[in-house]
Amino acid sequence: MPPFDAPPMPADGIAVQRIAAVPEAGGRRHVAILMAGSCLPILGAVLLSPVLSTMQDHFAAVPHVAAMITMVLTGPALMLAVLAPLAGVLIDWLGRKRLLVVATVLYSFFGTAPLWLHSLRDIVASRALLGIAEAFIMTSCTTLIGDYYTGRVRDRYLALQTVCGTASATVFYIVGGALGSPDWRTPFWLYAAGLLLTPIMAVFLPGSRLGTAVPEPATQARPFPLLRLAGICLLTVFGATVFYTVPVETPILLNNMGVTSTGLIGMVIAIASAATVAGCVTFASLPGRPQRRLPAVFGACGVGFLLMAVGHNTVLLVVGGLLTCVGTGFLLPSLLTWAMSELHYGNRGRGTGLWTGSFFLGQFLCPVALSAAQSATGGLATAVRFLGLASLLVAAVLLPVLRRAKDA
Repeated sequence: MPPFDAPPMPADGIAVQRIAAVPEAGGRRHVAILMAGSCLPILGAVLLSPVLSTMQDHFAAVPHVAAMITMVLTGPALMLAVLAPLAGVLIDWLGRKRLLVVATVLYSFFGTAPLWLHSLRDIVASRALLGIAEAFIMTSCTTLIGDYYTGRVRDRYLALQTVCGTASATVFYIVGGALGSPDWRTPFWLYAAGLLLTPIMAVFLPGSRLGTAVPEPATQARPFPLLRLAGICLLTVFGATVFYTVPVETPILLNNMGVTSTGLIGMVIAIASAATVAGCVTFASLPGRPQRRLPAVFGACGVGFLLMAVGHNTVLLVVGGLLTCVGTGFLLPSLLTWAMSELHYGNRGRGTGLWTGSFFLGQFLCPVALSAAQSATGGLATAVRFLGLASLLVAAVLLPVLRRAKDA
């Protein structure tokens, strides 16, 4: 892979910084580190799911315990969604690697805090602070992938980021359940993994070096593509809702059909995760601009949801879930690479922060939106059917829009 010489980044309005070129021999080592860093926020999202009921029993005497336990799980994702855009601004201003290393240390500090905290309110507060650290980690890792790599190589690594996130979510869920059997506090020790990763990031990731004190030429300045990026981010919020519907709601749909075996439900979720990985791998091997495939991808997800919503038919539910997950394997890499193609070095942190915030906002809203739709329609299957129709509508709207963009 040829070295990547990034354009200058304003440091204080006068001086500029340039990120060091990535040596060809170290390209895979760098991306491995960034993939490991990208998995840390996923750890926060799924690790505690198996022990939430045990935590609720432990703090049963605390007022509003059910709502507070929910915030233990969802609080980091909400903080990440809200603060990722701010993290992107600071990353462009202060530098990617510096903030990544600091945020990873804070991630381990706040992540392990519940090991010695005894107040549920304090634990909820530590989880909110964890979400702030995760906002900087996720935004920095994605931005650095955009800095270090270009073209199809960058697209493949952005798809690999989704693969790593999906695979690690399954692994972390199993590990969290195993560690949480004797004591609900034990899974929090895994957050110390950030301390193991920090020195590796500090030593092996290329750093920034101060350039000459010459202002960036006006000809190199490109306006921030706010309107185009706003459209991509809006699609990403909806896309993240689509992405998380299958793993979140499939167990409930199976229970409603009379399937109570946890082993069978777990196997269905694992197969769905494998389908997402297969979609990501296929995405990385296809030529052309990924955004042009979005109408077909949303269409496939819509058909999959309609199959899942067929009442009392387990086979169609599993087939529909597989089709949807193959589609989501294409969906998020397509949206992310589309957003990244609109950015350059000087504003890549801001753009990536907005996209990251949009994705985690969709993750946070997924169960909320489906619960509201379920209340309005009278059943989860009907809510999933409406989500399928909405996905088909988005596909129909995108088809002429992207065609006009191609012609232009």
